[in-house]
Amino acid sequence: MRQMSDIQTDCDRRPTAWSVLSRHHLVRLLLVTTTVFILMGVLNPGRFLTWRNVTSMGFQFPELGVFALAIMLSLITGGIDLSVIGVANLAGLAAAFILVRSDGQPCPWCIPAAICAALLASVTCGLINGVLIGYLHITPILATLGTMQLFTGIAFVLTKGQAVAGYPETFQRLGNGAVFGVPLPLLIFLGCAAIVQVLLARTSLGLRLQLLGTNPVAAVYSGLRIRRLLLRTYALTGLLAGVAGLIVISRTNAAKADYGSSYLLQAVLVAILAGVDPKGGFGTVWGILLAVLALQSLSSGLNMLRFQPVIGTYINNFTKEFTWGVLLLLVMALNRRARAT
Repeated sequence: MRQMSDIQTDCDRRPTAWSVLSRHHLVRLLLVTTTVFILMGVLNPGRFLTWRNVTSMGFQFPELGVFALAIMLSLITGGIDLSVIGVANLAGLAAAFILVRSDGQPCPWCIPAAICAALLASVTCGLINGVLIGYLHITPILATLGTMQLFTGIAFVLTKGQAVAGYPETFQRLGNGAVFGVPLPLLIFLGCAAIVQVLLARTSLGLRLQLLGTNPVAAVYSGLRIRRLLLRTYALTGLLAGVAGLIVISRTNAAKADYGSSYLLQAVLVAILAGVDPKGGFGTVWGILLAVLALQSLSSGLNMLRFQPVIGTYINNFTKEFTWGVLLLLVMALNRRARAT
């Protein structure tokens, strides 16, 4: 017969609600996202819980989600890419200069050429970051901070601070169109997310990225080509930034040197909410999906509360930033508590 001590041990091993939350970051994040969505729905059910609002969010958050994917890849290696906004704007301008040559008229070669030019420009910017970090051994935060200013400066020189607008209607559908009622930007984001998920989970490149971020010394002694790995990583972050830049200029029908300056902080916020380890080695696409949904639900809900007769008096842009900070601190505290247990 089993001793009472063995039975007690088995009881102690049974998972409690907190132990489940402690072991699974995605469960905690899903709980936070669901709570935010329900709270915003309760505060403004007549506007938030509508198909129109869901569709509107589907057009708004994909570009932020793509930026967050780029930030996640750089964080997994133990670095960071602060230049993604500058890369996106420069890539958008590369496409815009080709698109405006059509003067809004049908041009069969303009759109493919513009997309190729944007992606080529963004990959080139990413390779510059990779060379600075991998070959010149400049700290990632300093290297990408410098290239952020460089790329933004080049964009200002090219445009003299003016917006480049007036694209063919076909190109505008990239950021404003829908397929069977599903926003096209959302489909692009999901496609990028699926590719990154396969890259991290199913390829040797993804394994090497996580090994590099987890233990750089072990990565060196295991024979990894660190320079080439970093070059490829930042080329990928640049490519994702270029995709986001194309979505932005298509949605707004204009390209400018300083578009989306607030996206950098939000993208980093989404990555940290998603559970990406700032020290490197860990990050999931599912976390990015949940985190960007939580942030977008919070932003949309607070925007709608501005029109409430009583609550709207206290809601402004500063309130949103304050709430983002509270949400970030809450998730970080939960993560810290989980690691402690």
